[in-house]
Amino acid sequence: MKFLEDIGGYLVMIRHAFSRPEKAAMYSKETFRQMVDIGIGSLSIVAIISTFMGAVTAVQFSYQLKSIGLVPMWWMGSIVRKGLILELAPTITSLLLAGKVGSNIATELGSMRISEQIDAYEIMGVNTRSYLVGPKILAAIVVIPMLIVLAVALGILGGWAGGVLGHFFTTAEYIRGLQDNMKNWDVIVMFIKCLFFAFIIASIPCYKGYNVSGGALEIGRASTQAVVLTSIMLVVVNFFIAFFLLGE
Repeated sequence: MKFLEDIGGYLVMIRHAFSRPEKAAMYSKETFRQMVDIGIGSLSIVAIISTFMGAVTAVQFSYQLKSIGLVPMWWMGSIVRKGLILELAPTITSLLLAGKVGSNIATELGSMRISEQIDAYEIMGVNTRSYLVGPKILAAIVVIPMLIVLAVALGILGGWAGGVLGHFFTTAEYIRGLQDNMKNWDVIVMFIKCLFFAFIIASIPCYKGYNVSGGALEIGRASTQAVVLTSIMLVVVNFFIAFFLLGE
């Protein structure tokens, strides 16, 4: 019963989150604030992780392919590009953001609930679900795809640096592989993943934080539950998107 109640409460929250705002200027200001918090706040960690993710992918695959000896090393450009676009950049970056952004959102809303700030907004006639939840989800949907595109670019750059510094392939070979058999559908699938992942990363922590009851201990539990549940949903949704959009 608790599981069904959570699903129902989550759907109700999403419906109210996208209801018509009372004052558009106030909501747009909050949306831009959330975009800065999510985007700029996560920029450095996404840049570092994605660069080394591409580098380690290139080094490990190059090591394996070189040991076989029958595979041309220019394939590495194609392997790194496809791996980053379809799986590594969207999934790893989203799991990273689930921990950073998700916990922040759950903690922020949980603190507002415990300190009765949400109740004060409601007394003033503010649709708190729309004002506190809607801008966070909208900001995530706008900013997270940008972060993932950046992760792909830096991952490709990191793959080039790792392979060239390790003397596994030349720059010309790597560029040839990047250009080989490039499919627009791969990029479309990546953006579909981005939109679904961004919605999950923002909405589940919002629900957990918004419905906190008790004290400071419950805020910590809600934050942990939000991160765990978000990570699980990301992996599950990732499988179904790959299964239906990439399967023959």
